[in-house]
Amino acid sequence: MHHAQRQLTSFRRLSNVSNIHPTAVVADGARLAPSVQVGPYAVVGPNVVIGAGTTVGAHCVIEGHTTIGQDNRIFQFASLGAAPQDKKYAGEATRLVIGSRNTIREFCTLNTGTVQDRGETTVGDDNWIMAYVHVAHDCAIGHQTTLANNTTLAGHVEVGDWATVGGLTGVLQRMRIGAHTMVGFSSHVSKDVPPYMVVDGNPLAVRGVNLVGLRRRDFSAQRIAAIREMHKLLYRQGLTLDEARKQILALPGDMPEAAGDVALMDAFLDSAAHGIAR
Repeated sequence: MHHAQRQLTSFRRLSNVSNIHPTAVVADGARLAPSVQVGPYAVVGPNVVIGAGTTVGAHCVIEGHTTIGQDNRIFQFASLGAAPQDKKYAGEATRLVIGSRNTIREFCTLNTGTVQDRGETTVGDDNWIMAYVHVAHDCAIGHQTTLANNTTLAGHVEVGDWATVGGLTGVLQRMRIGAHTMVGFSSHVSKDVPPYMVVDGNPLAVRGVNLVGLRRRDFSAQRIAAIREMHKLLYRQGLTLDEARKQILALPGDMPEAAGDVALMDAFLDSAAHGIAR
């Protein structure tokens, strides 16, 4: 059972409930916690589950097999749980699962998954998803991310925790954006972006380490020094990727506090099937 589903311990009877606007359409079978608010002319489908404290703005459409956790703010005109924009989709009962405390602004579109992949599109907790963002089928968004206005994620994209993606950025299908990254405004992400890096442009280029983000999250001086060394090995020494990985794995010998950061980077590089931004 999904985390968001486990949170839903009680559900409303939908008749005569003051925090569901009388013009909203909530289908029989939908399960809404008693404190959920649904605004004017919103539509909630029969296979939707919404957790306590979540607000659904006017004219939103939430459909499909969609599960939404607690204390989310879904602004007007969002479309959540619609069928994937994939010509192979044949009506299978795939899912959209959204965690808790997310902000989803106007005109966002988050689609369900496909059976060709996980069958599920997922959004974690505490994400800030700004207006006109598109999250396509089978994407996996972590926690504490920021997706700025008009960010477009094609199918099967992964976005790591604490990543920030600038406005008007397009992300090619199956690309991965690592944790603690910063993708600049109007970028074209056609390669995997390793954790901790700042990238931008078209073609995409690595500009350095996301020092501002790391300091805001209270990374220690030793951890930041190790991350800067990883950047140097990947981008400044003329090493092959395999050579850089070997030297990155040796860093905790002198910088033990950064062992977790090194492990995160190595795991990301190990699974970079489409190459990394270099």
